[in-house]
Amino acid sequence: MYGLIGRIRAVPGQRAALAAVMVEDGAMPGCLSYVVAEDPADADVLWVTEVWVDEAAHKASLALPQVQAAIAKGRPLVAGVDSHVATRVLGGIGLKG
Repeated sequence: MYGLIGRIRAVPGQRAALAAVMVEDGAMPGCLSYVVAEDPADADVLWVTEVWVDEAAHKASLALPQVQAAIAKGRPLVAGVDSHVATRVLGGIGLKG
């Protein structure tokens, strides 16, 4: 399994709006888990944790119309990506790998 963990900084005061865009319903084939969480220590930061069946499924998702629309809608709300790490997921509760 392929994982991504990212720390995204929203434009000041826009974290809730960015989170809303990021958690809108939309099926993503190959996505096993997609979690958006607020950073309790920083009012402008979101953490995003993703688990995919493989890296190819993640790359393919970026071409989906709903993902492209979410990126376009969310981009103006993003001040920057503080960190972005790819992982090799070994397993976890709720994951079948």
